[in-house]
Amino acid sequence: MLLSTLPNILAPDVPDGADESANVTVKQVGEPRRPNFAPKQHFELGEALGQMEFERAAKITGSRFTILRGHLARMERALGQFMIDLHVEHHGYEEVAVPLMVNAAAMYGTGQLPKFEDDLFKTTDGRYLIPTAEVPLTNFPAGEIVPEARLPLRFAALSQCFRSEAGSAGRDTRGMLRQHQFPKVEMVSITHPDHSAAEHERMTECAEKVLELLELPYRCMLLCAGDTGFGATKTYDLEVWLPGQGMWREISSCSNMGAFQARRMNARYRGPDGKPAGFVHTLNGSGLAVGRTLIAVMENHQREDGAIDVPTALRPYMRGLERVAPG
Repeated sequence: MLLSTLPNILAPDVPDGADESANVTVKQVGEPRRPNFAPKQHFELGEALGQMEFERAAKITGSRFTILRGHLARMERALGQFMIDLHVEHHGYEEVAVPLMVNAAAMYGTGQLPKFEDDLFKTTDGRYLIPTAEVPLTNFPAGEIVPEARLPLRFAALSQCFRSEAGSAGRDTRGMLRQHQFPKVEMVSITHPDHSAAEHERMTECAEKVLELLELPYRCMLLCAGDTGFGATKTYDLEVWLPGQGMWREISSCSNMGAFQARRMNARYRGPDGKPAGFVHTLNGSGLAVGRTLIAVMENHQREDGAIDVPTALRPYMRGLERVAPG
């Protein structure tokens, strides 16, 4: 039990540091938008449009839930479809529709259990609602020996995700930045150990492409030791600029987990000689968090009158709509 609580070993190029203040900016793409009017936050824009409701969601369900209506509901759906199509048709991922509940073994395999049980929603029969599609996707090779010639395996899923947000009391209480339920596109790769570092760079670039096509300023951050997650050996965070907040906010996290999850899942690969050669490496990345992308599109493409321009790449998914306008 004690061994199951120990974190992964960090890659040699992960910078030292105790918290996010020591993270390193790898690159920045685009300049932060600073319009010549006072930009609104997403919840101000959404409520003024009459298409984003928090009080009604709280009445029906409770805090940290949101109801979207009309064009904003369609835009959230369009963003998810746009992302999954991009990753499948252009980035070589296989689309997968995953279960939204998994068993404890699957949660243990990806490192959510036992350390993060307080962050999970558990059903009465002992299953867990997934906090990310990483859990079912990464568990595909659990207990199996994959022929080396089949690697890498690349999967992508658009799913709802569920998080209790334990420990986040008082953080991001306005708006839909931190929700109990949210849609997300997740990318997962199962690779040969020799290729996981290159796959990590590739996966991060796939997530970046979404931001570039949606015309959103972003920066790529290499996380320091103190900010790297429990199971990761190295992580890049993509942060998008939010004019309404006047700050950068995380919108994707792409991690190389090395053999950490594979050891917990007993997921191995078979060499050319037909003998088991070792544990696979697993990687996961948001491609992207759909709700946060909706926030970024609203704030970055807002107009002074409260309208929101639809990015060109998204218009085919919005029946050609070019602007979400008040009234």
